[in-house]
Amino acid sequence: MSGLINYVSCGVLWLGLVVKAPDLMRHRRDPYLRAICVVLGLAGACFFLGAPPTVGAVNRISGVPNLAAPLTYASITAYSAAALILIVYWRGGPHVHRTTRRWVVAYTCVLVGIAGTFALGDAPVERRTDLDTYYATTPFIAEMIVLYLVGHLVAAVVTMVSSLSWARHVRGWLRAGLVTLGIGTLCNAGYSVSKLAAVAARWSGRDWSGLGTTVSPAAAGLGALTTVTGILIPLLGPWLTQWRSSRRAYARLEPLERELDDVLTRRALRLPRPRWSSPTTLLIWRRTSIHNALGHLDALFDRGLYDRTREAALADAGGDPEQAEAVAWAAVITVAVQEEHRAGPLGQAAGTGWIADRTPGPDALVRIADALASSPLVAAARVCGATTSGSA
Repeated sequence: MSGLINYVSCGVLWLGLVVKAPDLMRHRRDPYLRAICVVLGLAGACFFLGAPPTVGAVNRISGVPNLAAPLTYASITAYSAAALILIVYWRGGPHVHRTTRRWVVAYTCVLVGIAGTFALGDAPVERRTDLDTYYATTPFIAEMIVLYLVGHLVAAVVTMVSSLSWARHVRGWLRAGLVTLGIGTLCNAGYSVSKLAAVAARWSGRDWSGLGTTVSPAAAGLGALTTVTGILIPLLGPWLTQWRSSRRAYARLEPLERELDDVLTRRALRLPRPRWSSPTTLLIWRRTSIHNALGHLDALFDRGLYDRTREAALADAGGDPEQAEAVAWAAVITVAVQEEHRAGPLGQAAGTGWIADRTPGPDALVRIADALASSPLVAAARVCGATTSGSA
């Protein structure tokens, strides 16, 4: 076996650790963040140490046959405990630290037991993939195998039950993460169950080693990746929601910026467009450009047109004040752009002061942009403004 799947899985998990490392450096005392990084690191270590080439290298360099086995078992046990502790910190409560200490003590005992039983046992024949079943009847080595598998199974079951029961009381990205985490730990439990079944079959004289060499590695790989995905979903989900929201708002503001494009270009009011920026940064840039243009057009805003258009829009929109205000703003802006283009430079003309207290907010800008693209009242105002300019 080449161990390619192990190394790829390890690389993905450790890449996630590298991504989270800067956050850990900034918030070193955050136990939740520390637990996430430990889970990522140990999950990657499980795959790395469990790869057959790594197993052979550890055994050869150390000169101790099968030394890689207790190291791998210890990493699996530590990973199981870290995932369990992460759920404890994640959920919180009045007894977080006490519960965490108890689990740490319990799994420290398991780690000591793994080291002690391996030291007392005798495993002279190197087995890179089927040590569990090969030494299932060997004194002390068998106890070591059962100890790490039971410890792993207990952690997986407790984590699964805790995450799925908690998921019933929350919504959104947190619920999605908890359900995914529960599915991942169910797969992890499948790893322990298949290994224990193969070992028990060995005790009864049967050969079910295929469970330990094919089924359990697949369950472990799927479980680790799914578990880590469940952990990361509540962290990345809100960011993804904001990314999509900013992207949609940026696109919806395009009609308003296009309406103001002539003013922005001729008066050099538009800031340089940021390159290789996130949708949030681009949205801020577009909003800033729009507000610059609105501030420049302050002196040309027609309060009377605003009031008339708003009253008409209230009648058409069924009394929706926000939609009516957006339509009124859109009409005023449209006519002001035409007036500004016709009148030329505004010179030192003072603003009316009306816009200073009524500058549209982010949500209002989006509604104004939608009104520019769809409202017949705005189209009528545009025609009226063009007619007035032509007659003048």
